Amino acid sequence: MTAMKVQPKKVEKLLRKHLEKSYLRYTPERKKILQEVCAMYSHFEADELCIRLRQRGSCRISRATVYRTLPLLEASGIIRRIVFNDKHTYYEHVYKHLHHEHLVCLSCGKVIEFYKKSFEESLESIAQEHAFRAVDHKLESTGYCKDCFNLKGDSHGKE
Repeated sequence: MTAMKVQPKKVEKLLRKHLEKSYLRYTPERKKILQEVCAMYSHFEADELCIRLRQRGSCRISRATVYRTLPLLEASGIIRRIVFNDKHTYYEHVYKHLHHEHLVCLSCGKVIEFYKKSFEESLESIAQEHAFRAVDHKLESTGYCKDCFNLKGDSHGKE
């Protein structure tokens, strides 16, 4: 799957609406954070976002402001939080993006995104069988990418 650039004007509306409901202001700092998030094409960490903001001359935005704004973006439906096997918290765009899952290489850390309609349908069917109303799901499968698997030969990741 290829990452798409998020359109700032469309997501700005979403964030403003969420902030209004929460009685919070749409500050210049939140706007700069949103703009930078929209310019990022792949999974990112909060600290990576802080660095990018400083590099762009937004040094007056504190690390704490970034960390407080990310959950607001998540609650607005703009990004989602994911925790991979390395236990780091990452974020990725979800607004106007196809829901997808992740394959994570235990050797090199490569993340492969995939979507499989039959998988989504199976989850829906399982939820129905159990009278369960699913609102979200996240799948992370760990293993070895083709490059690392080939390096390990027939060991299948066992040493």
